Amino acid sequence: MVTAMADFLPSSPLTETTSPKSPSKTIAVVNQKGGVGKTTTATNLAAALALDGVNTLLIDVDPQANTTGGLGLPRDEARISVYDVMLGNNTAAEAILPTEIKNLSLLPGSKNMIGANLELVTAERREFRLREALEPIRKEYDFILLDCPPALDLLTLNSLVAADGLLVPMQAEYFALEGISELMSTLDRVAAAFNPELKLEGVLLTMFDDRTILSQQVRANLQEFFSEKLFTTVIPRNIRLAEAPSHGKPCVVYDPRSRGAEAYFELAHELLHRNGMRPAIRPRKRLIVDPIPPHREIISTPEPKKKSRIWPFGG
Repeated sequence: MVTAMADFLPSSPLTETTSPKSPSKTIAVVNQKGGVGKTTTATNLAAALALDGVNTLLIDVDPQANTTGGLGLPRDEARISVYDVMLGNNTAAEAILPTEIKNLSLLPGSKNMIGANLELVTAERREFRLREALEPIRKEYDFILLDCPPALDLLTLNSLVAADGLLVPMQAEYFALEGISELMSTLDRVAAAFNPELKLEGVLLTMFDDRTILSQQVRANLQEFFSEKLFTTVIPRNIRLAEAPSHGKPCVVYDPRSRGAEAYFELAHELLHRNGMRPAIRPRKRLIVDPIPPHREIISTPEPKKKSRIWPFGG
């Protein structure tokens, strides 16, 4: 059984032709560590962008299909999913579904994708299956977000090859720092071997508790290393973020006045600002009436500093 992404990566870079740059932006939400808020981030960020008038496609690449369920769609293995698209049985356009949120579409996941890692091992251009499937529909969306599984496998590799940028959610803890070093090494190799246009969009702190010294120290260390690539927005621990999936809604719809939802709206605005875009809809007034206490100032979104170097790991 092939389980590690290293088994798919060549020892030296490959020469690969790349398609002309699409006007849309494709971002993979990725971290090989589970429980760091990838699905929560992908779902709420996509919904926040859509609510701001940005035409967005969310792709559920995780066999657990939690993103699909989190948007209120029942898990249906007979439905066309990313699995069928990657195996070439259906086109992406045939698999995309509308959601209850205007401007947000979904390419659903399925537990059938568990077998994709094995079924695609001997397939031609196995690493480019998702990228090539998305090419015909990229121009229809301003942003395409991919929710990746918590593993560095062939599904994640396909997502990285299909992406223009990488958004890495992580918790402010010691083991997360160790894990991100391994992830950055892998991303550097993927960029060199398959996708030279791949860039780090940003690192996002999730489930952040600013009352602890450890959280503050981890944030300071990440700020020093990643500079402007660390999102100024952080996602706090918030019970509404955990409750929302059971209602089949992103938190930004379930309780838009919660601290968790506010943080994801701010993240959406920061992402748009970084990409030289503005919300198509008039920006909403802040839903928090009272001034943010001093110890909450880190969830504000100051204007990111400009810096010419985007990928801090060489290449």
